[in-house]
Amino acid sequence: MVFLRSLSRRDIFLVLLGAVSLHLFTLIFPSALHSTHDQRLIIANPHIDHPPADTNPLPPPPEAEPDRFKNTVQHNVHTTEKESKRPHTHVSGAQVKQEIIETTLVSHAYGWTIFRNLYMADGTVFIVSRHPSSYFPDIRFMTSTGLPAENTPENIKLREPTKKDMAIISPEEARHRWGPVKAGEPYRVWAVEGNTFLVNDPSQFLRHYYHFVAELVFGAWAFWTGTFSQSPDGVVTASSPPPTLENTPSLDRFIFMNSDADGWRDNPGFNRYFLRAAFPSLTVEHREDWDDRVLTSRPPPYPAYNYSNPDPNLDKTDEEIRRGSRVWRFDQVLFADRSAAFRGEACGSRTQRTAAEAFEAMQKRLPVGWWDPLRKAVLQFAGATENIKSSAPRTELMSAADPQAHLPMPEKVVITYIDRQKTKRSLAPADHTLLVKSLEELTEKRGWELIVVQAENLTKDMQIRIMARTTILLSIHGNGLTHLCLMPNTRISTVIEMFVPEGFAHDYQWTTHALGMRHFAVWNDTWHTLPNKPKVNYPEGFQGPNIPAYGPKIAELIEGRVDLKYP
Repeated sequence: MVFLRSLSRRDIFLVLLGAVSLHLFTLIFPSALHSTHDQRLIIANPHIDHPPADTNPLPPPPEAEPDRFKNTVQHNVHTTEKESKRPHTHVSGAQVKQEIIETTLVSHAYGWTIFRNLYMADGTVFIVSRHPSSYFPDIRFMTSTGLPAENTPENIKLREPTKKDMAIISPEEARHRWGPVKAGEPYRVWAVEGNTFLVNDPSQFLRHYYHFVAELVFGAWAFWTGTFSQSPDGVVTASSPPPTLENTPSLDRFIFMNSDADGWRDNPGFNRYFLRAAFPSLTVEHREDWDDRVLTSRPPPYPAYNYSNPDPNLDKTDEEIRRGSRVWRFDQVLFADRSAAFRGEACGSRTQRTAAEAFEAMQKRLPVGWWDPLRKAVLQFAGATENIKSSAPRTELMSAADPQAHLPMPEKVVITYIDRQKTKRSLAPADHTLLVKSLEELTEKRGWELIVVQAENLTKDMQIRIMARTTILLSIHGNGLTHLCLMPNTRISTVIEMFVPEGFAHDYQWTTHALGMRHFAVWNDTWHTLPNKPKVNYPEGFQGPNIPAYGPKIAELIEGRVDLKYP
């Protein structure tokens, strides 16, 4: 064992001198000890192009007269004086010590609604308003019970919302529920600051790359940017000032109310890839987190209470019960519900795409390049350097016959064929071989580039970098076609989707045209496009392994498309 010698007076003096010197140094240079750490944080991502921080208060909603309201159209109301002057809560979790703020309905389409000051307690979403329920959209057009969907009368009935799912209450009732029990006591309202995307869908469709990106995120971004595009009168004409993206607020959090962490992540992993790339600062909460808010706002059992004729005696016995209740107030919310969207004509009757309700409601308000911020973010995340900027036209101002007429031709024609021969849904082997041969002959003759993609052999980054260069995307109907959301929009950008003859689904056709590109459905040696698209049909063999496709005819279609023979 080694023993330390006793300290001499000289040693003690030197120790004290060093301690005093260090103390004086930190007083004079308080940040010096942390400078290395702080500098590392500041320059952590020097190559990422971050937009300026959004430090402005929530903008007032676009003005509209209340009597303009229809259940299926955009609806905007004035901001109240009390709302515009509300204080911001700067301390996380701080209590809001103020009067109940009424809910503002900013915009609405079937299944897509933007609110300001939306409340939730014990799992019920509350709209607080002095207006009668007839002033708002039918609740069934905004929400549902959030159960998985089945096409049976019993299930359809089970998905109809009740007052437990969403309720409209008066400010007086809200004050009784969450206001001061006695004079001087605080309101029991807790603020969830910023912009929240509340997703009331089950995991049934969320775990699919197409439904997550090309429906949920696509529809949400169209509705969000359209609402805040600041178009002066809500109607775009050839002489209107163009809507802009400058005033689009950021989305701070996604809350999946009915899905756990695994419920929205697809097996290939593109959902998480896209979401994190497009929204790098986003907070994601799941059903367990939502349940936390539900349980912590759950009151003890309420006695019957007559709000129009309050009972003073009941007030006295009711005090402790009322003190046990509280409510969450969300600053601004985009509320999405798949079942509610299917109650609209655009989705339920015409396209079967939930995003169609959001897109069509906002189409005339969407700025040029409204999808570009997300596309650009994902491409840069993947390391793409080509065709990063790709603004689509405002299709309502272009010729209905050829919405791409005003776009430039690509510098190079790149044909990408997604080879699905190792999956269940695939081409007949001989037809696949002939198709590849026909494409090789075409690209060699015209000096174009052919990329045959087997997704299982490529990283996600590689797949996305290929899409950034793709002019013509070709594949059997399938999940990989969701990548079309990342293609550049040029004069001839095209998606060619091969089906078993007589088969058709709207998935990729609708998305392609919503982005201003052209879609062709191929049945072996024939093709169909707008305005003569096929009817939705799932015949025998739709999911089968022997789908026919005549390569020379498909090559002829591609060549004619590039030569503008088929606009």
